[in-house]
Parts: sequence; C-alpha cells; structure tokens
Amino acid sequence: MRVLLQRVTEASVVVASRTIAEIGPGLLAFVGVFPDDGIAEVDWLVEKTLGLRIFPDERKPMNRSVLDVGGAILVVSQFTLAADLSRGKRPSFGGAAPADQAERLVEAYAAGLRASCADVQSGRFGADMRVALVNDGPATFLLER
Repeated sequence: MRVLLQRVTEASVVVASRTIAEIGPGLLAFVGVFPDDGIAEVDWLVEKTLGLRIFPDERKPMNRSVLDVGGAILVVSQFTLAADLSRGKRPSFGGAAPADQAERLVEAYAAGLRASCADVQSGRFGADMRVALVNDGPATFLLER
C-alpha cells in the first residue's frame, strides 16, 4: 500500500456537485492499494499515520502528531498511486489491486484511524471526486509498506 500524506489547513471532497467530506487542520491521506496488500499493511500504515511527528510545536517545526494537535484526517482512495510510469507516455494501472480488495483495505485503513482519531472522514470509493486542499508547509510524505 501507498499512502500520500499531506499536512493541510483544510481539505474537502466534492462528488456530483455536493461536498461529501471536509476537514480543517490535519492530514489528507491519498491511499493506493496493490494486489499483495492486506491487513498487515493497513495496520502498519494506521500506526505510522497516527504517530508521525509532522506538526509544529513551539520548539520544532515537526514535533507533534496529528493526535497531539487534535487534527482531522480525510481519507481518499487514489488508485493512480499504483500507476506504472516506467514505459511509454500513458500510465498503466495493471498493478493496482482489484476494486473489491482496494475498497475493503481503504475502508479498513479509515476504520483503523477512527479507532484513535475523533475526526476521520472519507471520500467515496470509485467516484469521480473533486479534492480541494490547502497544503500546510508544504508538507507531503509518501508512506509505503
């Protein structure tokens, strides 16, 4: 699995001209799933996401976790993170997990986050989403497991 985390001051998801999720300060997590991924990857990514010290405090620019700052998390499925760009000019998505597996694991990731974080919202799996964000920093991190 790959999770692209962006520290944000705000983020939202719109589907069919309707806002279905929005957060204030926290993390936007784009999640890509591969065929060999399972619950072990989900568990590791949940722990890593919640524990990363990427928010500022009075001493250091990156010293607190999303839980420490009371931040929110917006989870968005992003199959393009599984794209193979090594050949030609058009991405290949043959390396992405099948939709049923990907949806199950993205939901498991969101559920794992919800177990510890009070404000976790999600996009809509498989939908044509418009994602808006204000990247704070900018601070963007790629987690792979």
